[in-house]
Amino acid sequence: MAQVIVCCAQKGGCAKTVTVHNLSTALSQMGKKILAVDFDAQASLTICFGIEPRTPSVNIAHLMDMQAQDLPTPPKEDFILHCSGIDLIPSSSRLSAISEMLRHEIGCERFLSNILNTLRNDYDYIIVDTGPKLDNLSVNALIAADQLLIPVNPQFLSTAGLQPLLEMIHKVRLRFNPKIQISGILLTMCEQRTNLCKIISSQIRDAYSGTVPIFENSIPMNVKVGESVYYAQSVLDYAPTSKAACAYKRFAVELDQKLSLEQSTSAPASHSTQVRVFIAKKGDDSQ
Repeated sequence: MAQVIVCCAQKGGCAKTVTVHNLSTALSQMGKKILAVDFDAQASLTICFGIEPRTPSVNIAHLMDMQAQDLPTPPKEDFILHCSGIDLIPSSSRLSAISEMLRHEIGCERFLSNILNTLRNDYDYIIVDTGPKLDNLSVNALIAADQLLIPVNPQFLSTAGLQPLLEMIHKVRLRFNPKIQISGILLTMCEQRTNLCKIISSQIRDAYSGTVPIFENSIPMNVKVGESVYYAQSVLDYAPTSKAACAYKRFAVELDQKLSLEQSTSAPASHSTQVRVFIAKKGDDSQ
C-alpha cells in the first residue's frame, strides 16, 4: 500500500514542484510505482510534465468538486495521465474556486484523503505537490499525508516560513491526523560557494537538529534544472549526469531507505513528540 508523501512549503522559490517532479522520476527509475498529484491551483507540476492544464477533461479540481457533491470518484482511467513511467493527476486554475468552496463545506477536510485512499493499493508512493501558502487546500493535503517533505531554500525569507508551517502541522496532527510524520527538511538550490548559503544551512541544521529531521543529501543550484523545466523534462532525463540529477538520485535513495525502515520498525510517535517539544521551546523563548 502506498505511502502518501506531501511536499509542502509556505514560501515559493524553494524548488518544491521541481523536487516533486524529480523525486517522482528518481523513484520511478528505481522501480517504484509512482502517482504524482498536482494539488496546486497554479498547475506547475502539470506544466512540468508538459501538459497544458486546460487539456485534461478531468483534473483534481473536478474530483474535489465531486466530493463536495457526494458523487463517487470516477474510474481512474478518466483522470490519471501516464507520463514517462509516472502516473499523474493534473490540476488547473479551477482549484482556486474549490479552495473558496471548501470554506463552506462540512467535512471538507478529508476530501483529498478520500480520493487518494481509493488509489493506495496501486502504488508504492503517492507524491503530492501543494501550493505555496497555508489554506484549506493545505489542510486537506496534510490530513491526507503519511509523510511530509519540506524543501527549504537556504535563504532568510525562505526559512522564515518554516515555523508557521510546523505549527500548522502540529495542529493538524492533534485535531485530524495523528499518524502524520515529517520525513525531513530538504535543503534545495544550495549555492555552496556563497557564504550566505553556508551560514544559513548551518543555522538550519543547528536550529532543527534533534527536533525535525534534516536529510543528509541536499540539492545544489544548477542551471540544468531550469533548462529541464523549460523543456518539460525532469533533470534526470534532461541531464542525467548533472550535479542536480545525481543529487536527486541520492536523495531518492535516502528517502526510500528511511521510509522503508520506519515502516518496518513502526515507530511513528517519535517525530510527533519532537515537533511538540520544538514548538513549546519556541514559545518559551519568545516570552
